Amino acid sequence: MSSNVTSSSPSELTSLPISPSARGGIAILSLAFILGFPGNLFVVWSIFCKVKKRSVTCILVLNLAVADAFVLLSAPLFLRFLAGGKGWEFGAAACKLVHYLCSVNMYVSIYLISLMSMDRWLAVSRPFLSQRLRTKRALLLLLMGVWIMAFILSLPMPFYRSNLRLNIMNRTVNMCMPYHGKTMGHKVFQYTFETVMGFVVPFSLITSCYSSVICRLQSAMFKGKGQGSRLILFIILTFGVFWLPYHIVNMIEVAGVLQGNESLEQAAARTARPNVTAFAYFSSAVNPILYVFAGSSHIRKAGLSFMGKLFEATNSETRSSFSRSGRSSRSSVPDDSSVLHTLSVKLGRPFKSRSKDRSDSVKEDNHPELKTLATEQVD
Repeated sequence: MSSNVTSSSPSELTSLPISPSARGGIAILSLAFILGFPGNLFVVWSIFCKVKKRSVTCILVLNLAVADAFVLLSAPLFLRFLAGGKGWEFGAAACKLVHYLCSVNMYVSIYLISLMSMDRWLAVSRPFLSQRLRTKRALLLLLMGVWIMAFILSLPMPFYRSNLRLNIMNRTVNMCMPYHGKTMGHKVFQYTFETVMGFVVPFSLITSCYSSVICRLQSAMFKGKGQGSRLILFIILTFGVFWLPYHIVNMIEVAGVLQGNESLEQAAARTARPNVTAFAYFSSAVNPILYVFAGSSHIRKAGLSFMGKLFEATNSETRSSFSRSGRSSRSSVPDDSSVLHTLSVKLGRPFKSRSKDRSDSVKEDNHPELKTLATEQVD
């Protein structure tokens, strides 16, 4: 008696079907890694090898590129998670570490952009103070502060991320996912803290700085907007476009928890969050593309060095804005000697300024020395 037995391979027994949302995540992450990782490395190479004089903006862009390139190294792990159909296969430590580094990247990026905005505001509105503060020591301390603050602000992430064993379609798999226990206050705290410290506070600072910058650029003192200002503005807008949906979902999920609306909470957590997270992840790959478009005018002349020319322009622009501010401030304040000279003309009495008297006395003092030297040479 023969029986027909169909045997299934291990992969068929353990692999889960790939959902449409997972396919979209795979496409976004693949594109982010292909474009972003070599693109950010090219930015780092351009700044180190092709930029002779690095401005503050250039150094901040360098740190931003390093942070983006570093976080994009996690893309293969997420791709395996989405395409493998076997859940999270890398253990609980990797689950917590990868998401912790992604959170660090978010905070580093937004606070570096905040420093760019503050530097631009100082260069335009307080040029002399800006020149005094632009030292290597001050910049190093600020960068260290940003990185340390980002590592501290990201500490809640590993506490609320776990590698859970779930039964999905009669299969037990490990899933790296948010876990807040039975107390919903932890979920409210994490997402509110993340949105306030990662979006509301820095973007309020950026908005106030750039509002002042735009007003100054529209004045008579600054006739045109510089290339560096436009580049920073594009970076700010790009970060906002890619991260705003993520923080909106945070607030929707918090609202669902506070109102006891489980359907709203589940819609935000299961349907929207995976998509907006992948969309925010793609922001790490966009900045090199922005630099290519911003420096396109240098491509024909400079070739592969075009990005170095773009970043060198930010340095020259800062110096020119400083010199324009210096000239305008000096010309706007009248000299004491010119005022006294005008009054003496009106009164009919000649006036000699102190500087002129000093120059005359110097000339008179110098004449005997010249005569002495002349007589010595003749003798």
